[in-house]
Amino acid sequence: MPILLRRTLFLTVLAGPLIGSLAGSVEPVTEGSLVPIFNGKDLTDWEGDSRLWSVRDGAIRGETTEQNQAQGNTFLIWNKGTVRDFELRLSFRCNATNNSGIQYRSQRITDDTATNPWVVAGYQHEIRNEHRFPDVAGFIYDERGSRGRLCFVGEQSTWHADGKQKISATLIEESDFQKLFQLDHWNDVVIVAQGNRIRHFMNDKLIVDFTDLEPKLALSEGVLALQLHAGAPMWVEFKDIQLKTLR
Repeated sequence: MPILLRRTLFLTVLAGPLIGSLAGSVEPVTEGSLVPIFNGKDLTDWEGDSRLWSVRDGAIRGETTEQNQAQGNTFLIWNKGTVRDFELRLSFRCNATNNSGIQYRSQRITDDTATNPWVVAGYQHEIRNEHRFPDVAGFIYDERGSRGRLCFVGEQSTWHADGKQKISATLIEESDFQKLFQLDHWNDVVIVAQGNRIRHFMNDKLIVDFTDLEPKLALSEGVLALQLHAGAPMWVEFKDIQLKTLR
């Protein structure tokens, strides 16, 4: 992942508690039925590097070692279609050196810039444990894009058409996040994308609320995928992956 890109922020200073209904926000409420997209047994409907991806004890496991390294960032891609407006639910766990992510509304890259056959670009729910808050698991990253960190954990923000970002609320403080995220244990994630608005929930708490109004760069539809980052040996696991299509 590239070095943190500079961002021009216009911070709205908040006095007192969080804005309106954001305080204490938990599970999203959306219409429709959740459909499992991982059968818990094998990688049917998923495509990736078989050296690095497997199923173990009912979970998808991605792992790199000194002997089996990722040739650039590589992804396990759900090959049953694309997502537009959706709710995605899953659980993940990772080790201390992990650098992974959950891709959505992303595009598959097949040109000469792809370092392996399973490369995507687009919105990513970051999964990592090597940096300090708010650059931690759950923020939105622009994989292979020009904007880098789109929305950090704890931010309610809007990226405007002029390329500037406005932060309008703080959703969670560092001390609360440290109690929320559990390294080496299962963490529940809900990603809700509706139009230009994207929300990330972790362990029933709203941690990211992002609106993308950049007309040339905002993404409306694309594939789902799970990431293994190139670099130091690591592992990550995913289970209970369910998808709901929203109106």
